[in-house]
Amino acid sequence: MRWVAVAVVGVTLVLAGIAMLVLPGPGWVAIFAGLAVLAAEFTWAAKLLGRMNSVALRLWHMVLGWFGRRPAPQPEPGPDAAEPDASGPNAITGRDTTP
Repeated sequence: MRWVAVAVVGVTLVLAGIAMLVLPGPGWVAIFAGLAVLAAEFTWAAKLLGRMNSVALRLWHMVLGWFGRRPAPQPEPGPDAAEPDASGPNAITGRDTTP
């Protein structure tokens, strides 16, 4: 009798999640929650949940790697930017570089 209750709750959550993919609401969260409930009783749901988790994790790492490797934008010098002077204090070290 327990597997019937688990099946009803799990399938309801999965169907609600699918509906929430086009309606307002946390669709993927409901789908994962429904599969987690189903995985408590059914092996096929546990395998599917594991595959979905691994794909989501790979996608997350790919997105983080993509954003993490993006170079920082460099400011472009304006038209009135002067060439750095060879004498005077160095902008990086603060030490005087006058010969």
